Amino acid sequence: MDLELSDDQVALRDGIASLLAGRFGSDRIRAGFDRVMWDELAAAGVFSLGADGFGWADRVVVFEELGRACVPGPLVAGSLAHGSVEGIVGGVDRAAAGEVAMVEHLDALDRVLVLDDDGIAAVDAAAVDGDPSPWPLDPLTPVTRVASLPAGERIGDAALARDWRRQGSVLTAAFALGLATRGTELAVEYAKGREQFDRPIGSFQAIKHLLADMLVRAEVARAAVYSAGAHLDDPELPGLDRSIATAKVLACEAAIVNGKSATQVYGGMGFTWEVDVHLYLKRAWVLDTHFGSVEHCSDAIAKSLPSR
Repeated sequence: MDLELSDDQVALRDGIASLLAGRFGSDRIRAGFDRVMWDELAAAGVFSLGADGFGWADRVVVFEELGRACVPGPLVAGSLAHGSVEGIVGGVDRAAAGEVAMVEHLDALDRVLVLDDDGIAAVDAAAVDGDPSPWPLDPLTPVTRVASLPAGERIGDAALARDWRRQGSVLTAAFALGLATRGTELAVEYAKGREQFDRPIGSFQAIKHLLADMLVRAEVARAAVYSAGAHLDDPELPGLDRSIATAKVLACEAAIVNGKSATQVYGGMGFTWEVDVHLYLKRAWVLDTHFGSVEHCSDAIAKSLPSR
């Protein structure tokens, strides 16, 4: 399997990176998700990549760049549901009896796509009632606690729900990879410019080791995520679910640990609202809950291994 980006994928990556740099700077990102942002991303073709002939390996490249920019919003759901449901869509698993569902960006949604054992149902967002969290983990991902989700209109069977979970896991892993990569870049930039004892702090061995570990973590995750994207394009090859779970584990772990390491490199500054690194760490924590946590996916990998 060739995991090097093709010339077309490099052009795709550079194109979306240029768009995000021009339109989605830090101030815009910090203002949060809204309908204008959705429309701009849709006009750029972010959600219609599949319909436009791009494969999953290509979509991984785009979502990695979205992660590097820390773009907020129900982006994965928008990509999965393109062509099936109109408007701004979010996704959530139907909670078990006695548990609550955590619906993200509810106020901005037109429809909520609910995945359960029977398939996928589309629910009118206006019909969903819940309690908004006053202190969401990620300030750019508002969350509403919903005790009971309406049945909604069935738009897909169990097989489609399984496919969406696989594809959503890979896109989420790609976004997390972007978070891990940008966290490394931010930490390196700061370590080169911040001086202590008349030397850049990046010259101290303790900081060098942190940065080197961050780079290695991101590169290992990149190999796994690119492999999972290519695997989705050829799903008949064996080991698809293990490949996806491995990508999710490595990418989310890299995003979380790199976010913590970047905060450490920044020192006290890393805990302030003005520095962006906390936004990357908090998004990484949120993404870890989507399509199975690191622990859940690790268990799935272990169960897939042949017994001795």
